[in-house]
Amino acid sequence: MTSCHPIGHRAAVAAETATFTAVLNGADLATPVPTCPGWTLADLVKHTGSVQRWFASLLNAHIQSPPQNHEAELRLPARTDAYPGWLVESAAVAADAFTATEPNLPMWAWGADQHVRFWARRMLFETLVHRADAELALGLRPAIDRALAVDGIDEFLVNLPFAAFFAPKVANLRGTGETIRFHTTDKNADWLVSLSPDGFGIEQAGAPADTTADATVRATAADLLLLLYGRRHHTTGAVEHEGDQDLLLHWFANSAF
Repeated sequence: MTSCHPIGHRAAVAAETATFTAVLNGADLATPVPTCPGWTLADLVKHTGSVQRWFASLLNAHIQSPPQNHEAELRLPARTDAYPGWLVESAAVAADAFTATEPNLPMWAWGADQHVRFWARRMLFETLVHRADAELALGLRPAIDRALAVDGIDEFLVNLPFAAFFAPKVANLRGTGETIRFHTTDKNADWLVSLSPDGFGIEQAGAPADTTADATVRATAADLLLLLYGRRHHTTGAVEHEGDQDLLLHWFANSAF
């Protein structure tokens, strides 16, 4: 199931940012964001734009080893009501960095794919998920393209084993061979994740529909993506699950970031 389409990811960053700013039109940026406890919409926008600018700075530097700091030139406006426009400018900064870099060049990345293209894909889903956070905060139901959601699920599961340095609970995802199957009900996509004493990873992507697992989770691609990111709960009506419930509780208690 793993796939990378750098051109699509680059264009989608701009599209998701435009959708994000449209959601903010007329909204009170002091509105709390329940899916990011302690944050307001203003905090959410600042974080998303800052990440875009930091990723762009990494691309421009074409770094070959882990960065020493997470700082970037933010040019953050003094007034929060100017944040939506600043977010658009952040996406433009990212677009300039994309234009100046060849997606297939080797480059340090914290995840599995050690190429420039990693950062466009990661930036896209960082932006998309936080766009969904804004919509959920405003009582809206996020609409996510199915193919994009499937790619986001794959990106999440492929990179999650490497995320312990900023999501330390990931280190708890160990086991003795237990498996969890994630299935999208509207796109016929599957991932079989296996937990071992050393960690976890995708044992099989594109698993057949009758693949057995210790636990299985089914939802639409959009709902499964939001579930994996902790924006949905696995007991909600939008999600079907069966099998080892303790295993599922262990997964969801330690996997979201």
